[in-house]
Amino acid sequence: MATNQNDSEQQYNQSLLRTRQAWPLSKKIQFTKEKIKQWYNHYNGCVYVAYSGGKDSDVLLHITRSLFPDVVAVFSNTGLEWPEIVEHVKKVPNVTIVHPSKSFKKVLDDHGYPVISKRVARYIEDCQNPTDKNRATRILRLTGSTVAGKPIPSMKLSNKWRFLIDAPFKVSAKCCGVMKKKPLNAYQQKTGFAAISGEMAADSSDREKTYLRGGCINFSAQHPKATPLAIWTQQDILQYCVEQDIKICSVYGDIVKTNSGFELTGLKHTGCMFCMFGLQYETGENRFQRMKRTHPRLWNYCMTKLGIARVLEYLGIAAQ
Repeated sequence: MATNQNDSEQQYNQSLLRTRQAWPLSKKIQFTKEKIKQWYNHYNGCVYVAYSGGKDSDVLLHITRSLFPDVVAVFSNTGLEWPEIVEHVKKVPNVTIVHPSKSFKKVLDDHGYPVISKRVARYIEDCQNPTDKNRATRILRLTGSTVAGKPIPSMKLSNKWRFLIDAPFKVSAKCCGVMKKKPLNAYQQKTGFAAISGEMAADSSDREKTYLRGGCINFSAQHPKATPLAIWTQQDILQYCVEQDIKICSVYGDIVKTNSGFELTGLKHTGCMFCMFGLQYETGENRFQRMKRTHPRLWNYCMTKLGIARVLEYLGIAAQ
């Protein structure tokens, strides 16, 4: 069994991360394989790949099974995936499918809508639900300082999004935890298997911070975590798919070579169809406008049954 250490004794910082992100793909592949072996050996082979059906998890599964062919993939079918993703998953061997205990509509009714980002949604939820117990948290969200006056600016809700506190709908970041993470956690508790995830530091500032806290393999965290692709970029993913002739989901379109690198002719990211995180940054045709064109029935369900039309109207974002 491997020793209980993170992926390196080095002090993690952005400089080290940028150095690793600049490595050639061949070096990243070898590095990733070592991290997978480390995780696999630590848990005596009792591991699984948290498989989303997206291109990143396709690459992770391909590399993992090049080392350990019998590793199972576990797909959390939330009902929010693109239909093409679900069909793609069905074609992959040795996939266990788990399901959430609540529907997305029930999660929206109970908790609220996922808008802006996970962090912003959490902060808004704190402010929308005042209680005596969360008074200190609300003060932190609104002022960026603790009750004792200690400044923690990163914990403050940006003034830009304060108008959402008074929105005529609830806001929350709980959907991912309820719909995706909870079923995977239940599988993990039932089997005792440890997850391997395809998250990359380049995906978001939160994921970069997670990497900087412990690297690709973090056994010392409260919940040990394996993200062996953490130092990869989207260009690495696309290049690997081309070089290894990996069949990715049709919703991405084709991978084409351009002067600036590799590009997708279809969707750039999949994720949950009905999620609104990051929607405000999309230019041109946004995800819901595209959905109306490509999946009109699902678009109508989103707008009417789920009430997303009023949310987008309040945010000032076009729905069609």
